[in-house]
Amino acid sequence: MASTIGRLIASLFSFFREKFSVNNRNMAQESLSEEAVQEALLRLTGVTDFNSLREAIRDAVGCTLPGLGDLVIYIQDLSSGVDLISTDGLAGAQHILPKTGIAGKCLDKRNRLLVNGLSADDPLSGLLSNSSSPLPANKKVLCSPVIDKENQRIVCVMVAVCDNPSSAHEKCFSLLEKHVAVCVHRLQQQGHNNNRPRESVSATARKSSSSSTTAASFSAPSTASVTKASSTTSLQAGDTTHRPKDEILALCADLHDDSASSMQVKVIKFLESHTQSECCTLLVVSEESSELFCQVLGNKVLEEEIRFMTGEPVCKYEIPCCCFNKVLTSKKSMMLKDIDQSDRQELTKKLGITIRSMLCVPVINYATNHVVAVACAINKLRGQSYSQRDEDVIQHCFRYTVPVLTSVLALQKETRLKQETQSMLQVAKNLFTHLDDVRILLREIMQEARNLTQAERCSLFLVENDELVAKVFDGHVLDEMGEVRIPITQGIAGHVATTGKILNILDAYSHPLFYRGVDDSTGFRTRNILCFPIKDRSTVVGIAELCNKSNGMYFTKHDEEVAAAFSIYCGISIVHSLLCKKMKDAQYRSKLANELMMYHMKVGEDDAHAYKKVVPKTESFHPEFAKFSYSPRGIPESDTISAVITMFDDMGMIQRWRINKNTLAQFIVLVKRGYRDPPYHNWYHAFSVGHFCYLLYKNISKLNMLDDIEVFSLFVAAICHDLDHRGTNNSFQVHSQSVLAALYSSEGSVMERHHFAQAMCILNTEGCNIFENLSREDYQMALDLVQDIILATDLAHHLRIVKDLRKMAREGYDAKDPKCHKLLLCLLMTSADLSDQTKGWQTTKKIAELIYREFFSQGDLEKAMGLQTPEMYDREKACIPELQINFLDHIAMPVYEILHELFPVEAKDLTDGVENNKLMWVKLRHETKRRKLSSTNSLDFFRVPFTCEADHFNGMGSTAEVLEEQDEESTSSKNGQETSTRI
Repeated sequence: MASTIGRLIASLFSFFREKFSVNNRNMAQESLSEEAVQEALLRLTGVTDFNSLREAIRDAVGCTLPGLGDLVIYIQDLSSGVDLISTDGLAGAQHILPKTGIAGKCLDKRNRLLVNGLSADDPLSGLLSNSSSPLPANKKVLCSPVIDKENQRIVCVMVAVCDNPSSAHEKCFSLLEKHVAVCVHRLQQQGHNNNRPRESVSATARKSSSSSTTAASFSAPSTASVTKASSTTSLQAGDTTHRPKDEILALCADLHDDSASSMQVKVIKFLESHTQSECCTLLVVSEESSELFCQVLGNKVLEEEIRFMTGEPVCKYEIPCCCFNKVLTSKKSMMLKDIDQSDRQELTKKLGITIRSMLCVPVINYATNHVVAVACAINKLRGQSYSQRDEDVIQHCFRYTVPVLTSVLALQKETRLKQETQSMLQVAKNLFTHLDDVRILLREIMQEARNLTQAERCSLFLVENDELVAKVFDGHVLDEMGEVRIPITQGIAGHVATTGKILNILDAYSHPLFYRGVDDSTGFRTRNILCFPIKDRSTVVGIAELCNKSNGMYFTKHDEEVAAAFSIYCGISIVHSLLCKKMKDAQYRSKLANELMMYHMKVGEDDAHAYKKVVPKTESFHPEFAKFSYSPRGIPESDTISAVITMFDDMGMIQRWRINKNTLAQFIVLVKRGYRDPPYHNWYHAFSVGHFCYLLYKNISKLNMLDDIEVFSLFVAAICHDLDHRGTNNSFQVHSQSVLAALYSSEGSVMERHHFAQAMCILNTEGCNIFENLSREDYQMALDLVQDIILATDLAHHLRIVKDLRKMAREGYDAKDPKCHKLLLCLLMTSADLSDQTKGWQTTKKIAELIYREFFSQGDLEKAMGLQTPEMYDREKACIPELQINFLDHIAMPVYEILHELFPVEAKDLTDGVENNKLMWVKLRHETKRRKLSSTNSLDFFRVPFTCEADHFNGMGSTAEVLEEQDEESTSSKNGQETSTRI
């Protein structure tokens, strides 16, 4: 009996002891640590990758569920978007949430399940130890789905073994589920592929250290750091009035926006409410430049960001910093009284708010100890001043919201980079659709450069022969004459071209390389400049110069990166466009070469053999063959080739340059056949021009001021300068859109470039290269000289250098100056090209008839094509004596006057010859008017007998009569200029 009573007492004692312990445990469960739960949830809102998310969830569940045992967390896989992945259990191996057992029921019902244990066939029973059914009365298995409210997908499932949760525990766990859903949604939007759930264990291990470091840069401070930071403020843990953790928690839970601006609106609204401010704003520190930018002011999202300059200028060319720089450097708050009056005015102007009171608080990322923003509270309500409490409220708010804000700003940056990448691909597509026209391509490049960097204006230069050439300005394609060329060493563009490095100028007017003259003349103000090189590998092929950042104070580091990436596409497209043009040019040249070969016959051995035996003497052609008064047009055409060989020999070129006579003969024969048969620009004209170059060599002793290679090249260029002339001028080629215009019009001097190309074709023909025995240096120099001299036969080119020619004649020829050499060669070539005007009257008049026959033929073609025909090409309107007088006054006479000034003795006969011919044209004009001669065909003029001509040949010409005529009617300068341009 006693033993029975003892056992009963022991049982009762054990029962009450167990009951007491259970009650104590329940009391402990009921008394959840609110502080610990809030800290865990706040930490959860600051995670930035999935690895740290798992750890944060595990910590939060530990604070929320009582007696937590095993825990398995499944998170939605980013790659598939369907599977839920976990690495808990199974030695860290990845596994997918099973679709059967308690997990399957949870997925189907989409609700939290709480069971007394798992059956042996449940797939999760092997992952959760001590979960087999039945469990003790106080133990449960919890399986809870986390649902993203935006897309209604299950993004996380948590399975845990724990003590039986109370209603308070379940309430906290529901709050945890909401925070987890927000975090997963944010991370999925942010797309942190470095730490996505579907990773191998080894990859996760490799990245664990780096990912934890990355997470630390944005994560919320630990509990210890928060406690430490809180100790410096007046906010006490138990003071719910001054430390509104519930509201902060609600705010953090609401910060699930993808847009940084909309997230800032919520934070700013919170600050306005708790600091009793009329307006709050957040100035974010830009990672790309020394700037603060404001996206939200009060409850308004700004269409255009407000920016403030920060950082001390490192040189005198940078912009001074703003007042907020004090907050960034000292990491201390600032009141309105700490701001200078001038800075206050700038703030009022930029923010558009009359500022009565202001509190600026640094927003610090405690993980990095860097200031990431400046929070500004403006105008305390009811005229009060900001206090320490307001500063503490702002600091406390951002202690928990900074990780989320910085994470979303990073997401915003990543999204922008993605958009810019897509834009860059579209830019590449746009650029590569315009490879057929380099000018249009340049215009597209400028447009895209402005769009990518938000610049007001853009200039683009191509690098050509140590010059920067601008064919397009601000999107407008210039015509040929509007092309601008500057030395490659000049200005900002020249600096970038020579160094190959990008140049970002914050203040253009303070930079020594900037030229203000253009701004002064146009009224445009250049504030800042971003100039970057366009390269083909390591070679600079162009320069882009952007002016005035439209949505910022200056071009940022990010703009430099965009420009560098953009320049790669530009370089590829420009190089390919130029290559495309070369291919087209090659096609056109091939077509012209075929046309030339069809028109001409190949030189036979017999043709060349006849001229290579014995070189005739000059006297065999005419006793005065080497005098300026002699006209070579009297030599029979069959003897002209021998005469050219004789001139080569007499000038010592055959021996000096080791020219093979057979090669020389074949070269001259093919050059002769390279001329067509228009009335004037035929082989006889080329032969006459070459003969005059020979006369210059023989009669002007000072011509030894030129190098031997220059004289050689001058003579070769003279006989080749009009190869394959079609009897029409450059203007006709362009307006008729001929093949020649398509090939050369973009470079100017259409016919002259074609003449040089034909000369090169002949030189490249087998057995015709008279330069073949030259050294490599002389060979290249000879080709360059021949090109320059032939291009100088374009009278438009001559008119551009007349001032330089006069200056050289006035100041004297400098044999050491390469420019003087080039100018003299151009002058000699032009004088040779016009040499028919220095001969006797009969020759001059006959040449004029040939010229106008050719002109009028072109005029007839222009009329037939519906083109405008100038008077000098219109056989029905041209007054030949008037046109000839204007031509001699404005073109021919100035050439020989300059030549006479350089060589006073030797060139006197030339100016006298031109003057005598002009006097005869004046007499003819006077007699034409006096006799009132008229005709519908101006060529009839050459068949009319004139009294003055008869008197001239009889020695009875009256010079006084001519001078009287000149006094009565002065020659029109305007007509003369038109004549010179058209010829």
